[in-house]
Amino acid sequence: MALKAVHVSDVPNLDQVPEKPSLAIYSTRFSQGVEIGRTSFKPSKFLVVGHRGNGMNLLQSSDRRMKAVKENSILSFNSAANYPIDFIEFDVQVTKDDCPIIFHDNFILTQENGTIYERRVTELTLAEFLSYGPQREDTVTGKPLLRKTKDGKIVSWTVETDDSACTLKEAFEKVNPSIGFNIELKFDDHIVYEQDYLVRVLQAILHVISEHAKGRPIIFSSFQPDAALLVKKLQTTYPVFFLTNGGTEIYYDVRRNSLEEATKLCLEGGLEGIVSEVKGIFRNPVAVNKIKESKLSLMTYGKLNNVPEAVYMQHLMGIDGVIVDLVHEITEAVSNLVKKPEEAEDEILLEGEEKVQNRPQFSQRELSFLLKLIPELIQ
Repeated sequence: MALKAVHVSDVPNLDQVPEKPSLAIYSTRFSQGVEIGRTSFKPSKFLVVGHRGNGMNLLQSSDRRMKAVKENSILSFNSAANYPIDFIEFDVQVTKDDCPIIFHDNFILTQENGTIYERRVTELTLAEFLSYGPQREDTVTGKPLLRKTKDGKIVSWTVETDDSACTLKEAFEKVNPSIGFNIELKFDDHIVYEQDYLVRVLQAILHVISEHAKGRPIIFSSFQPDAALLVKKLQTTYPVFFLTNGGTEIYYDVRRNSLEEATKLCLEGGLEGIVSEVKGIFRNPVAVNKIKESKLSLMTYGKLNNVPEAVYMQHLMGIDGVIVDLVHEITEAVSNLVKKPEEAEDEILLEGEEKVQNRPQFSQRELSFLLKLIPELIQ
């Protein structure tokens, strides 16, 4: 697709989205931890976000946790909601007939009579998309679902607990209302999109949200810079974050290639924050202070976020939250490691009982040393 110049000032606003959602019906779990406004996102606690629900699927992994529940499914979302998380993150694309669906990969694969068929998700109708994998009706057999791994291998998408594909509308209707949605606006890295196409896709998503959000906390995020800028222009109710690899990978669009460029984009476009690959933060910890000084929120994603010590280090660095796969383990670790001052003061020891330190204790000098050492270790 050829790229038309994106002049966000020329994009029409979507009138259906309310400018001031009712905070009164936000969940207790959420409202006590985050202040949300038209142009602000200021967490007063360290946030934990479930990646694709209860964690992404790594089908070739020897770790059973990475293929326990089908990612990006209603079952996965509600499984994550059993733990003290604040949001679930999931990927939204729009079908050929303008229905927002939840699916990560750009292509969907199946096999018939020994032949593998690959279709681009956005070129399917809703009915075609829902025909893959487990079906809602027991009398209907879905197409076998395969997946292409990063190294090009095609494997059966087999998990311990499977579930059918779902739409964004179903997520609003069937997922625990106490959980916020981090909606990633998913686009193909290898396509240059026309402005008209981006607007059509975003308006389809915003229409579902305007009809079904009912006060549920929502964050938008996207690796696609123009989509992030446009969704900010099309609505002012929900915060928008720019997703970046933080310089760990290089793209043709320079706006994606560093934390500095991400900060610039957010400030120029009025976005609320950045979600960076965690290695990008550890390689360039100086950028954290610059981002915070710019009044932007900062969250991270990546495999290191499944390591409690790495998560705790980010808490010490002032990062606002983490997107994680191991929801059970990391929420438990965060509850032990990251405590509000008043919670720490409330801990009363019985006479003769020794206090056990669950958290590493660092002096400012030690923390400064670690922040200098970590980039070298990551490299």
